[in-house]
Amino acid sequence: MAVIFDDHDRSVCVFGLGYVGLTLAATLADVGFDVHGIEIRDEVRDGLSQGVPHFYEPGLPEMLERGRDTGRLLIAKNITNETQARVYIVTVGTPLGDNGKSRLDMVVNVSQEIASALREGDLVIMRSTVKIGTTREIIMPILDQAGVAYDIAFCPERTLEGQALPELRHLPQIVGGQNEAATNRAAQLFQMMTPTTVRVGSIEAAETIKLIDNAQRDVRFGFANEVARICDSVGVSAEEVIRAGKLGYPRTNLPMPGPVGGPCLEKDPYILAESVNDGLGELAITMAARHLNEQQPFNAVAAIRIMTDQLKGFPDDPAITLAGVAFKGRPVTDDLRGTMARPILAALKANYPTARFRGYDGVVAPAGIREVGLEPVSDLQAAFDQTDLVVIANNHPEFETMPLARLASSMNSPGLIYDFWNNFQAGDLSLPDGIHYVALGSHNDQSPTTMNNDNPSTG
Repeated sequence: MAVIFDDHDRSVCVFGLGYVGLTLAATLADVGFDVHGIEIRDEVRDGLSQGVPHFYEPGLPEMLERGRDTGRLLIAKNITNETQARVYIVTVGTPLGDNGKSRLDMVVNVSQEIASALREGDLVIMRSTVKIGTTREIIMPILDQAGVAYDIAFCPERTLEGQALPELRHLPQIVGGQNEAATNRAAQLFQMMTPTTVRVGSIEAAETIKLIDNAQRDVRFGFANEVARICDSVGVSAEEVIRAGKLGYPRTNLPMPGPVGGPCLEKDPYILAESVNDGLGELAITMAARHLNEQQPFNAVAAIRIMTDQLKGFPDDPAITLAGVAFKGRPVTDDLRGTMARPILAALKANYPTARFRGYDGVVAPAGIREVGLEPVSDLQAAFDQTDLVVIANNHPEFETMPLARLASSMNSPGLIYDFWNNFQAGDLSLPDGIHYVALGSHNDQSPTTMNNDNPSTG
């Protein structure tokens, strides 16, 4: 039976204006909702009041400007008498604590604030990633203290940073409510923004889908990184093995290996494992992939150290540039949450304790690069100038098309370019004498001991 959308539900309050909340709030305002965005961080609110978001997302500044001009997007620190929302959407973070368990303090605090304002018939939508069962077992008892009837649903965030605004308009939205009426109501709200909603039978099913989606991605990337280890061991190129193996063959769809981090993949497998208490121990496949992805930077840097030890004249106090500081480069983002630049840098510091470290990223601001522990350089050429070791750490499109031979000509010799993302094929390169290129998954195939001046990758 069709459900008619209640125009009262066009008044929405979004809690938490990070990547998930701000893009959602701006999009809802853009399609005609009256949105109150709640954000406790003063510096974030100050920037938003000027139309300046605190992270990079294509199209977001323009959308914020439209929301401000129409008066449909208002920003506040807390719920006020002016809020008058009928729908509350929770998008605050659930990072891992020091004990490896997901923190729920921000979700609990927001739930208590909602309970203080909840009115008869309001709708609460949980969008924060949580342990399975959290909505029913922790959030609903808090809301019940309001003493009014309300609807509640879990509708997980599914967007990709760098593509969030278009994806909010076309990706299917998962909706799982406490009952059919709550599910239908939440689905009708999201159908004002996106054409497809997928209604599932329970809140817990929706919570599980979010975790499973991200865990399977982590497992796929983990297996790709295991392929890189295999290829390193046997002396073939992982790039060639993966590229050739899936060309025209629909049953193989393996991604390229590379560092795996970010705000979701670094924690969601742990939250999924935390959700399962069946007495059977750790989730074997899920956690094996996560541990392999976490260990990869240290294994790769150990291999880099062996390579540079084989380069006669490589200095004891090298200049090292980490190129690509955000947690990913495609789609472009400046997000440093879960960036693998941090463990890569930690491994480099352990192996090169007297080195000088610099960082380059075409999107991350200098302050963010310094926050990671690197001295920022101004541009890509400066990243190579007088450098002994360049490590390409994320998959920004800029690295794929950079003129490597020209850039490498300003490096110190002997020098090494290590590419976590296989942007080039070593055999196609013509680098200056003494400069070597090695990619993840081809250590033994391209290592300095197998290179000489007749090899086009070394000039």
